[in-house]
Amino acid sequence: MEQRGEKRNTCGTICLKYLLFIFNLLFWLAGGAVLAVGVWTLVEKSDYISLLNSSYYLASAYVLITAGLIVIVTGVIGCCATLNEMKSLLIVYFILLLCIFLLEVVAAVLAYVNYQQLDEELRQNLKVNMQQKYQQPGEDSLTQAVDRLQQEFKCCGSNSSSEWADSVWIQAADNNRLVPDSCCKTPSILCGSRDHPSNIYKVEGGCIMKLEDFILSQLYILGAVGIGIASLQLLGMMFTCCLYKNLQKESY
Repeated sequence: MEQRGEKRNTCGTICLKYLLFIFNLLFWLAGGAVLAVGVWTLVEKSDYISLLNSSYYLASAYVLITAGLIVIVTGVIGCCATLNEMKSLLIVYFILLLCIFLLEVVAAVLAYVNYQQLDEELRQNLKVNMQQKYQQPGEDSLTQAVDRLQQEFKCCGSNSSSEWADSVWIQAADNNRLVPDSCCKTPSILCGSRDHPSNIYKVEGGCIMKLEDFILSQLYILGAVGIGIASLQLLGMMFTCCLYKNLQKESY
């Protein structure tokens, strides 16, 4: 009995338990980071999402939140399975890690395949929203989103400031502006009546280029986080298999 008791506390098993426990802590923190990015996207950038009229971008935020919660729960299961040496729970944990890994691969492939379509949809929706809905009745939130976009990214118009000439609001008889006041470098009432480069932002590519750059930078960050989490998952699956085999041997 003594030998069997010592066998259950072998150096290899103890090391694996600590490695897997540390992995789970890192995995749990990664899940928290993904969850935070998803919540931040909904809270801070929700007005930009409303400009795009695309369910893809809104869905991506909810996917991040869901993925973050799943990763956090999986990390907790992993910690319980590791500390209590529960072989059945280790199997469940391994399966969850594998499922999350496969979902990440599928999501990455779909994002790559649909990127061009989403990019074109983004361009078309932003132009229509700016020209047809800006400063129109019942479109207060969209109007504020456009103003914030132009001020935050220092741009004017979807592709260029000249596109505002086709805006429903600009063409109104009682409107004395050539562009919205939010296009101005120093915003003030009626400053949009002069569209000289010294007064307004004339950025090549307009706001669409700035917004695309912003979205791409977010995708790069998410891609880097995704690769990091995927690498952790592979390590976690390897540690889980090794620990399970060690526990199997020591149970005999």
